[in-house]
Amino acid sequence: MLHQLTCVSRVVLVPVHCIVAPDSSVVLNLNPFFVLEESPDPKGKDQLRRAASLCFAAVKIASQLKNESMKPDSVKGNPLCMDQYKVLFGASRQPARHVADEVHVYTESRHVAVLCRNQFYYFPAMWLDTWELAVDEGDILDILKAIHSDANKMDPVQASRSALGVLTSLSRSEWAAARSDLCENELNCSALHVIDSALFVLVLDDFVETDIHVAAANMLHGTNKLVNVEGEDSLYQAGTCMNRWYDKLQIVVCHEGTAGINFEHSAIDGHTALRFVSDCYAETVISFADSIVDLIHGRGSIPHVVDAVIQRAATTKDEHGRPILDVLPKKLMFELPESVKQRIFYAETALCDDIITSDTHVLEFHEYGKNLIVGNKMSPDSFVQMSTMLAYYKLYGKVVCTYEPVLTKTFYHGRTEAMRSATPQAAQLCAMWCRKDATAAIKLQALRKATTEHSRLVKEAAAGKGVDRHLFALKSLAQRQNIQLPKFFESEAWTTLNYTILSTSNCGNPSLRLFGFGPVVADGFGIGYIIKENGLHYSVSSKHRQTSRYVQTLRATLLEMKDILKPISSVEVGHHRPSLSGVKVLPSRQSSMEYGDLYGETDMIQQLKTAASMSVPLHVSPKRRASRFFSQVVPQSGSLTFRTRNMLADFYLDGDSDTKVKDDAKIGNLSELFNANGKK
Repeated sequence: MLHQLTCVSRVVLVPVHCIVAPDSSVVLNLNPFFVLEESPDPKGKDQLRRAASLCFAAVKIASQLKNESMKPDSVKGNPLCMDQYKVLFGASRQPARHVADEVHVYTESRHVAVLCRNQFYYFPAMWLDTWELAVDEGDILDILKAIHSDANKMDPVQASRSALGVLTSLSRSEWAAARSDLCENELNCSALHVIDSALFVLVLDDFVETDIHVAAANMLHGTNKLVNVEGEDSLYQAGTCMNRWYDKLQIVVCHEGTAGINFEHSAIDGHTALRFVSDCYAETVISFADSIVDLIHGRGSIPHVVDAVIQRAATTKDEHGRPILDVLPKKLMFELPESVKQRIFYAETALCDDIITSDTHVLEFHEYGKNLIVGNKMSPDSFVQMSTMLAYYKLYGKVVCTYEPVLTKTFYHGRTEAMRSATPQAAQLCAMWCRKDATAAIKLQALRKATTEHSRLVKEAAAGKGVDRHLFALKSLAQRQNIQLPKFFESEAWTTLNYTILSTSNCGNPSLRLFGFGPVVADGFGIGYIIKENGLHYSVSSKHRQTSRYVQTLRATLLEMKDILKPISSVEVGHHRPSLSGVKVLPSRQSSMEYGDLYGETDMIQQLKTAASMSVPLHVSPKRRASRFFSQVVPQSGSLTFRTRNMLADFYLDGDSDTKVKDDAKIGNLSELFNANGKK
C-alpha cells in the first residue's frame, strides 16, 4: 500500500507570552537571521545543489533528535539544557486575536515544506515509525528541480498577488483575522496545516547577491522590487519579501548559492539555532571532503558530524514490488477569497514601508580579531561590547542603555539573562577616550577596567545572578494574576533600563559570515556580531538613523583601539646559522579561554631558578645529566621525548663535564622553548 502524508495530529503547545505585542509584526522586531559562509564545494554556487545539500543535512539532524542520538551541548565540559531542541523542528507560531500567541509543536512531523516563487510545495523526508530518512541528497535534488520547474510555470503577477507568505509579516492580530478567513475553506485549512506541521520551510529565492549589505537585509526581511504589469497601469511586487513564512524556521538559499536562515525566536535562542546551522554547514563540508578521498580511501573514511540511517523510499517496495512511501513533491493549492487577496496586497505595502524605513549595514573588519584581543589579555566579547558603546559615544556624545543576552542553559530550561553593558567603568572609558589629552596608556587602563567589569558581570549573569529576568518574571506573574504592580515598575529607572538603544548579541563560529536582527526600539540599533580568529563581523540595523555613518565610526574606533594594543607577532626573518647558537623561538600562543600564565610559565621559571644550584652527578654525560635535570626540576617535562631532552641539552650545555645550568637568561629561554615544543 502506498502511503502519503497524513494529518499530523500530535501537537504540543508552547506559550510565548509577551514576546511580541498583538499589534506588532515578527519581521524586524523579533526574527534574527544568519548568513552562512560560502561552501567550499564548487556545487555550492548552484542554488538547487546547495539547497539539497543543506536540506539533507537538516533532515539528518531532525532524525537524530527524533531518535535522541544527538550529542548534547556543553561548555567547558559542563552540560547544557537541550529542551529548546524539542521546538526546533515541526514548530509553528500561531497568531491569536487579543491574546498571546502560542507555538504549536507537531511531534510527528516528517515532511519538508518548500517555498519557491511564492508557491508552496512539500515532500515526506522520513519514515514515521523509525524516523529514518526516506530520501538522500540526490533524491532531494531531483525533487527540488521538479518544484523549481513547476513554480516557473505560474505567471509572476498571479504568483505575487496570491503570495500567502507575506501575511505572516502582518501584526499578529491582523494575521489571526486573515487566517480565520482562510480557514473557512476546508482546502485552505488543510494546506495551512501542512505548512504548520512541516519540519521547516526551505525557501528558494531569486535574489542574486551583489552587495553584502543588501544580502544581509534580504535574510532579515527580503527585498522590495516593484515591476510594471504588462498591459496595465499598475505595479506588482517581485521582491523576495513575499517569498517567506516568518512563523517557522526557514532555510533560505539564493540564486547564486548564498544561504542562511531566518528563525522564529520566541521558542528558541541564537545558541540553539547556531548549533543547527553549524552542524548543517559542517556536514556539507565533510560530505564534500568525503567525495574527494573516495577513490583513494573509500567513502565514509571521514567521520560525519551528523549520522542518520537512510532507507530510500525509491528502493523500498512491498511484496508486490510497489513503493511503500510516496516522496514525490506535491503542490499546495488554496482558494483565496477577495478579502484575503486584499489583505495580501495591504500586507505587502505595509511590509515594504518597514523595509524602506529600515537600514542594514555590514562591517567585515579584518584588521584583527580574537587572537590579538586575547593576546592582550582581554575578553573578546567584552572588547567588542566596548567598541559598540565607544562608537555611539563618539557619534552622539552620550552613553545609552545597552543590552546583551547571556546564555543560562546550564540551568534546566534555561535560556538567557540580560547583561547591561553600560557600566560606570564603560562610561568612564567613553569619556576618557574622547579627551584630547588622554594618552595611550590612560586609554588602555580605562579599557582594561571596563572589559574586566563587563566580564565579571557576564559570569554573574551566566550563573543566574542577574536581575532582569527575575524582575520580568515577577511582573508577568502579577499581570496574569491581576495583582497591582508595585510603583517600581513605573519608575524612571525601570523605564530607562527597558528602553534599549543598543541591542547587541554575540553569536557565531567559523560557519557563519553574518548574524543580525532589527532594533528593538524606534530610535535604536540592532547589532549582531561574530568574533573570528582574525576578524570581527558586525551587522547593524536601524530605522531612520545613520546606520552607515555609525558603522564607519565603529570601524574608525576599532582601528584606534588597535593602536593601543600590543602586537602578538614577533616573527622576524633572520640569517642562516651553521649551529643553533643564538636561535630565537616563537612565543607560545594563548588560548581564548585564558588571558595569562596559560602554561604556568612564571612558576616554571622560578622553579628552574630555585633548582639551578642542584648537584647533578658528574659521572654521567652532560646530555644525560641535563636530561635528568629536566626530569627532576620540571614535572611536566615527562611529556618531552628523550630525543627532545637531548636536543635541549645540546643547546644549553657546552659539553664541559663540570657545567651546571645556572644562567638565568638560558633558564628563561629554556622555559619558552619548553612551552613552544613540549606541548605539541
